Amino acid sequence: MNNSTILRAAAAAILTAWSAAAFALDPLSYADYDQVKTRALHIDLKADFTSKTLSGFAELSLEWIDKAARTLDLDTRELTIAKVQAKGAGGHWQTVPYTLGKFDAEKGQALHIALAALAGQPGKVRIYYRTAPTAAALQWLTPRQTMSGKRPFMFSQSQTINARSWVPLQDTPAVRFTYTARIEAPSGLRVVMSADNDPKASGKGGWRFTMPQPIPSYLMAIGIGELDYRKLGPRTGVYAEPKRIKTAEYELADTGKMVAAAESLYGPYRWGRYDMLVLPPSFPIGGMENPRLTFLTPTMIAGDRSLVDLIAHELAHSWSGNLVTNASWKHWWLNEGFTTYVTTRILEVLYGQEVATMNLQLEQEEALELLGTVAPAKQALLTKDADTSATSYTDDALAYPKGAWLLRTLEQRAGRAVFDPFLRGWFDQHAFQSVTTGQFVDYLRRELLAKHPAVMSEPELDEWLYGPGIPASATHAVSKRLAALDKTRAAWLKGELATAQLEPGQWTATEWMKLLNDIDGKASAAQLKQLDARFALAKSGNNEVAFRFYRASINAGNEEIRAPLQAFLMNVGRQKFVVPLYAALMKNPADKAWAAGVYKQARERYHPATQASVDKKMINTDK
Repeated sequence: MNNSTILRAAAAAILTAWSAAAFALDPLSYADYDQVKTRALHIDLKADFTSKTLSGFAELSLEWIDKAARTLDLDTRELTIAKVQAKGAGGHWQTVPYTLGKFDAEKGQALHIALAALAGQPGKVRIYYRTAPTAAALQWLTPRQTMSGKRPFMFSQSQTINARSWVPLQDTPAVRFTYTARIEAPSGLRVVMSADNDPKASGKGGWRFTMPQPIPSYLMAIGIGELDYRKLGPRTGVYAEPKRIKTAEYELADTGKMVAAAESLYGPYRWGRYDMLVLPPSFPIGGMENPRLTFLTPTMIAGDRSLVDLIAHELAHSWSGNLVTNASWKHWWLNEGFTTYVTTRILEVLYGQEVATMNLQLEQEEALELLGTVAPAKQALLTKDADTSATSYTDDALAYPKGAWLLRTLEQRAGRAVFDPFLRGWFDQHAFQSVTTGQFVDYLRRELLAKHPAVMSEPELDEWLYGPGIPASATHAVSKRLAALDKTRAAWLKGELATAQLEPGQWTATEWMKLLNDIDGKASAAQLKQLDARFALAKSGNNEVAFRFYRASINAGNEEIRAPLQAFLMNVGRQKFVVPLYAALMKNPADKAWAAGVYKQARERYHPATQASVDKKMINTDK
């Protein structure tokens, strides 16, 4: 046995030991799912927009693993429990005692259901309850916060552990279950869920849904509002508010092609339909990969389909994340790193290698910039310590590009003829399962590294997974078009190239984003004013471009953008844009009071998660 073989064997033994330890219960859940697991869920709820509550019952179908167990522990947050029933061996529902544990600001409360008095372990349990108006997963919008101004709207965002604020359940990605639902809503409002949505349904007798594939709790989603539907293809469609449906239909027209492109790489789409819901502007994130019904921010509607990479990303989750899911949030990179890699591959199939390379280079550059804001201990894909507390989890945002960069490195060294079947095999062999990094490492060693040991050594793999930063061995993407753009940008900043001489012609949105990233903090207010005068960037329909222009203008002291910036902050609720803009404004004393005034008006329009993030930036202002 040579030295390299000994080293690989030793490292493998360490990783195997760590892998075994990684199966500890999710520390963010009260559920003892090593004793009992939910296999199916039925919810029967009524939506009340006046009280901003959902009320009714949740029925859990249980699989008992520990035959001696007589307690069911569920996750809740701010739920008012009316009663709990269990279906005993005789098939009758019996009221059973329960208690709520001490409230925890992060985890909520454990619901302890005592079942010792029953003869045997019940197959079903029902919890009758009501949500709180402040439920963390639900945002109740007034009519004035919608496009028509006529009807209210409600939507959920369950990720990561907010499903427990609207359903009592085992709120952990380690547990997967199928579900059915019946939802009552006010007349004139449509209900949609992350399940099979029938565009022809009337809602008479309640809106009914079935999700036949097992999902984790964070992928449960609901939306209620004034919605229209447009069919995009045999298995794709979009829901949106009536005033937005035409632009949404145009923007998302190529979704069917994206599904086909993903299937050509990673096997069949296993969720039936792929529909989308374009939400009101207060939706706090870009998209949420709820199976069968992706939730989308309206900020991706640019009018020219230039931001459809967001759709590619959410679609990619149909394989990485939804099909194969991180078993706890410590292993977040298995969802987002894989999805970011798959997104680039889908874009390449649809739009060519140069477009994909431009997106990849921008992604990698922004990752390297992000490193400067993240503590070294948080820069790993995951930490080696036991999964006992979220305090040890690594940076959420860095997991996307760094995880993708690791997979890209494996692909470049192994070649696509080897790597593509390897990755598809990962999805096929772990379909509808929740997994850990240890399981992926075992699969990687067995299916790729054992056959092609030159691809990556164990020490290098260890550095990628557990080390800070991006390993020096990583290859950086280089786009010829972006290299040419660098020369143009450098000459313009030096004054060697006048703004009037810029000829962007066929510049893509990616090129504009790259340019604005690179001139941020370098261009003067005068230069930015010239740029806006020529290209109307402050009024760009592309929110990614507009955001970067506003940020660069704030940092340069260009106060002329205040009017369009205020309109942007009043009408866009996506955290990716809103939080950095307020943060930039608060750095400049001249902007601070103005920003506080805008936020005072805009705050009620934002999702609670966005409010909490911006509040931290506005410590000395009136909320």
